Amino acid sequence: MSNFVTLLVEDDPLQREIMSDLLRDEGFEVVECATAEAAELIVTSTGPELQALITDQNLAGNMTGSDLADYARGRHPWLNIVVMSGNVVDRLPPRTVFLRKPFAPRELLDAVRN
Repeated sequence: MSNFVTLLVEDDPLQREIMSDLLRDEGFEVVECATAEAAELIVTSTGPELQALITDQNLAGNMTGSDLADYARGRHPWLNIVVMSGNVVDRLPPRTVFLRKPFAPRELLDAVRN
């Protein structure tokens, strides 16, 4: 298992489970959250071991995936960030990968690794 952590934020439990299983099968250590607010706490409390953030754009609560990406980028400038959505996203932080849903498993893996 890697010493690096990938934070997966997806409010749909089935999609979260599928993506988490895929990432773990590829050797990623995954921490799962259903809300941006829960993810904020992990971003705040995690140091350099946080390697990647994968977040859905449309989340329950007051934050979007882009908002969470901005927050995470401010705390971890080196972080690999992937924002997923079935819709076009107008604004993303610099160096953020956009992944349009639906996507193939390989597309997710490539986005996280790049």
